[in-house]
Amino acid sequence: MKIGIAVLGAGRWGVNLIRNFLEHPNSEVLAVVDPNRDSLAAVQKQFNLDASVILAADWSQVQALPGLQAVAIATPASTHYTLAAAALKQGYHVLAEKPLALNLTEAIELCQLAEKQQRQLFVDHTYLFHPAVDRGQRIIQQHQLGKLRYGYAQRTHFEPVRHDVDALWDLAIHDIAIFNTWLEQMPIEVRAIGTVFPKEEGSSATDSVTDVTDVKDRRNKEEGRANQEEGINPEAAEIENQFAPSLLTTNPAEKLADLVWVTLTYPDGFQAFIHLCWLNPDKQRRLTVVGSLGTLIFDEMSPETSLILQRGNSDWRGEENNSFESALAPQPTGLRHREVLTLEQVEPLRRVCDRFLNCVQTNTPCLTSSGAASVELIRILSTLSKSLELGGQPLIPF
Repeated sequence: MKIGIAVLGAGRWGVNLIRNFLEHPNSEVLAVVDPNRDSLAAVQKQFNLDASVILAADWSQVQALPGLQAVAIATPASTHYTLAAAALKQGYHVLAEKPLALNLTEAIELCQLAEKQQRQLFVDHTYLFHPAVDRGQRIIQQHQLGKLRYGYAQRTHFEPVRHDVDALWDLAIHDIAIFNTWLEQMPIEVRAIGTVFPKEEGSSATDSVTDVTDVKDRRNKEEGRANQEEGINPEAAEIENQFAPSLLTTNPAEKLADLVWVTLTYPDGFQAFIHLCWLNPDKQRRLTVVGSLGTLIFDEMSPETSLILQRGNSDWRGEENNSFESALAPQPTGLRHREVLTLEQVEPLRRVCDRFLNCVQTNTPCLTSSGAASVELIRILSTLSKSLELGGQPLIPF
């Protein structure tokens, strides 16, 4: 029996969810909800939707839809908590785009609500379903990199600039999730420093912004562009509807930093450094882990060579080469071999949708993307936001 699904949000990511659920043999898209009528019309035309699929501008129009079992939420981050809570209270399983909520308390509340309702709360951490992340995890678990030294990641692009979250909350969660998965650890100390760039012509960047009026002015200027990116009608956005509520005070980083540098320190001393920015002219999606016997590079922007293993001893004085013979032998001067790793050709989001449907069918959680797993990521983001507010003070995730 197919699982009836309503997709909330017909913007960039919502369209991808609609496509995947339409193509999956175990799901049936019953409704698409978005306050932007043009977005609904575009979806209907793109997928040639059957007349039975309800296209609604208001979530309340489909809340009691016969046959509805699950809701997929692909709306602005500030609406996730409200929509997910409403769906769970109605008895529906929920797939929510990241982040699950914009503060730790609300994320925990959603998990408790899902448990009370005995429904699945699944968060779309798409990268954790990427074949490159799967393969990279196996390589690290097999100790092919030797002793892990440090890691670094770049996640940058030129727009969209979000109106409800800063670059930290918009971008960092992906790389944090990958590092945590590959290391099989959670950071014990985090720190973040950031910059808000004034948008007026001729202005120079400042290290921090505390004038809330300036922040709200910037939000207002960018709101039209951000709403268009998320598929929200500007007129509808002026009203406190379920997709565009008034600005919530849930974002720990009120400054909405455009550029953020993150440092994560793990129990074994491994450190990861993450560069986040949504004003860079070049788009980067690159994560690297350096070990004593090799380096692993995940570069999403190079689809033909997205996962590279560079073999070579970067620590010939270390424990991997502590014999008398190795000490006398000529030492390597660099990495000796570059291997492009073959990966399963599957869309990560397709795997997300497939796993979500399986969780619904069996009513069992997915350890990788459960609400509880997402809570731990939000705990880290919340602590990073606090560090950002304190000018980069190292903090223990609370």
